Amino acid sequence: MTYTAALDVAALRAIDTHVHVEKDTHGHLSLPGEVLDAAAKYFKAPTDRLTIDETAAYYRERSMAAVVFTVDATTKLGHAPNSTEEIVAGAARNNDVLVPFGSVDPHAADAVDRARRQIEDLGVRGFKFHPTLQDFDPADETYFPLYEVIAGAGLPAIFHTGQTGIGARMPGGFGLRLGLSNPMLLDVVAATFPGLTIIMAHPSVPWQDEAISVSTHKGNVYIDLSGWSPKYFPPALVRQANSVLQDKVLFGSDFPLLTPERWMRDFAALDLKDEVRPKILKDNAVRVLGLGGPADGAGSSGAAAAAAPSPAGGAPRA
Repeated sequence: MTYTAALDVAALRAIDTHVHVEKDTHGHLSLPGEVLDAAAKYFKAPTDRLTIDETAAYYRERSMAAVVFTVDATTKLGHAPNSTEEIVAGAARNNDVLVPFGSVDPHAADAVDRARRQIEDLGVRGFKFHPTLQDFDPADETYFPLYEVIAGAGLPAIFHTGQTGIGARMPGGFGLRLGLSNPMLLDVVAATFPGLTIIMAHPSVPWQDEAISVSTHKGNVYIDLSGWSPKYFPPALVRQANSVLQDKVLFGSDFPLLTPERWMRDFAALDLKDEVRPKILKDNAVRVLGLGGPADGAGSSGAAAAAAPSPAGGAPRA
């Protein structure tokens, strides 16, 4: 099944650009159960996990759209991810509220072919990477052919940055290395692939200044604000989101570990200009995702140029 979006953008309150589908229709979990349980405990989040259709219903009730994905970390974890094919099929059934992103294990010998198939056969609208969870250095030239395919299709790529709640408080952090998610590694990717729209996921603690520098300098780099309650955002991030980065930051919750209700409630308390709030909640995402509507009709390949400037109780998850 090939996905085609059918969002009524004008009717949406917001677009959540960072939503995980943790359980498939057969009950298979996207990550090892002990890892998901530890993350839920860390975030004090419920452990009842929604399927793709349940996720759609959740966001439809709230007049929001959601970018949905899984993370293929098979090589590092030895655990099969949820099926991107199933996620896309579910998004196609619920294309009024869901936008599917693809995922490939960067270590897979056929990673480039997998990405190409997800683009051409499934119609994914972007890709999700987690350098720490997938155990790869995004600046390594080994992975450049993968970025070439994504950039060539005019699609954005979300990269986890900063600390992660996955593996947090587990012995050795479940063997996951935080340094692979330093946003400065993405500066190399952004410079090498100026046509690739990069979304740095989360406030990038402890590297927030680095993330601000990269997103300010590189016209093709954005920040999503997922994984932390807004009341815990670093002051520098709020200040820049309210000024030079107002066209380059995106609402994201990191659902199900942080709910959009919690995020929106705390976001309302931030000291932001009235004209900035709708950009963060929806308009910037409309442009970056190429959804058309009130922001503009440009696809992600045109987003970088258009936008270039003249914890909820813990660390971000994924």
